[in-house]
Amino acid sequence: MASQDWLDKDFYRMLGVSKDVDDAELKKVYRKLARKYHPDSNPGDAAAEAKFKEISEAYSVLSDKEQRSEYDQIRAMGAGGARFTAGGQGGQGFEDVFGGMFGGAGGQGGRNTQYTFQQGGGYDDLFNMFGGGGARGPQKGRDVNATTTIDFETAVSGDTVTLQTSNGNVKVKIPAGVSNGQKIRLRGKGEPGQGGTPAGDLMLTVTVRKHPVFERDGLNLKLKLPVTFTEATLGATVEVPTLGGETVRLKVQPGTPSGRVLRVKGRGVKTSKGTGDLLAEVQVAVPSHLSEAAREALEAFQQVEPQENPREDLFARART
Repeated sequence: MASQDWLDKDFYRMLGVSKDVDDAELKKVYRKLARKYHPDSNPGDAAAEAKFKEISEAYSVLSDKEQRSEYDQIRAMGAGGARFTAGGQGGQGFEDVFGGMFGGAGGQGGRNTQYTFQQGGGYDDLFNMFGGGGARGPQKGRDVNATTTIDFETAVSGDTVTLQTSNGNVKVKIPAGVSNGQKIRLRGKGEPGQGGTPAGDLMLTVTVRKHPVFERDGLNLKLKLPVTFTEATLGATVEVPTLGGETVRLKVQPGTPSGRVLRVKGRGVKTSKGTGDLLAEVQVAVPSHLSEAAREALEAFQQVEPQENPREDLFARART
C-alpha cells in the first residue's frame, strides 16, 4: 500500500541501483547490503541500524511488482503531486524476522514496528543468507494417510485391492502375510508436488478382520481342535480344516491331554520369507448329556481307572 512519504524517499538511490534494475540484481544488491548493515554485524552502531531499516524498507517496496509500479507512478508526479493517506505503515520489510533470528534487534525507543513480507523476496532469501533453513523452493507433495480393512484370508494369501482417494482410485497390492496394523508405503500416490516436484506417498494402515476359526502367530496359523474323551484317551485320526477350505487328517496319540499342540507342516502362511505351519491345540470335549447306558459305562470305568490325581503337580508347583 502506498505511503505518504514515498515522494520524499528515493529507494533506488538507497540501494544504489538503477530504475530499470531487474529482480535478480535487486535481490543480489539487497542481500549484500543487509549482510553489511545488519545490527548483529554492527552492535551498538545506530547509524548502521538506521541504514538497515532504510534498505529493508526500500527492498520491501521495490521487490513487490504492484508496490513498485505504484511507487514509480507517485515519484513521477513530483513533489507537487497528490499526497496519499497511509492505510498502514509504509516500508514494511524484514526487521522482525531478523530480530527473531538474532535475539532481537528491532526498533528502539519503545517503538513496536511490525513488518510483513512481500511477494518476490523474503523468508527464503534471508534465512539462506544467514545460514538458516527457510523455504528452499518447491517441495515434494504431502504424504497422505489412509486405512483399509481386509478379510483374514486376503491378509494371508495377498491380493490387489482398489482404494478411493481424493486423487482418484489407487490399486494397492496387499502382500501375502500382512498383519493387523501393518503400514504399507505407496510411493508417489500422495498429493501432487509443486512445479514438477515428485508427489508425496500414501501411507496405508491395514486392519485385518478376525476369523471365526483361525488366528495368526507369525507365519503360523492356529486353531482350537475339539476331540472327544475317547479320542483323546484311546487315540484317533481326525480331520482338521485348513484356511483354503480343504481338510487334512491329523493323528491324535492315545492319552493326549487338553492344551497339547499338534502341528501340520506347511499349512500356515506362505510368503517370500518362508512358510508357516498349522497349529492345532487339542481341547477335550466333555459330553453335556449322557444316556443311561453311557453313564453306567462311565461309572464302571471310574471304578477301574488309574488312581492318579491330575492336580498333584498343580499343588506341588504352588508350594515352590
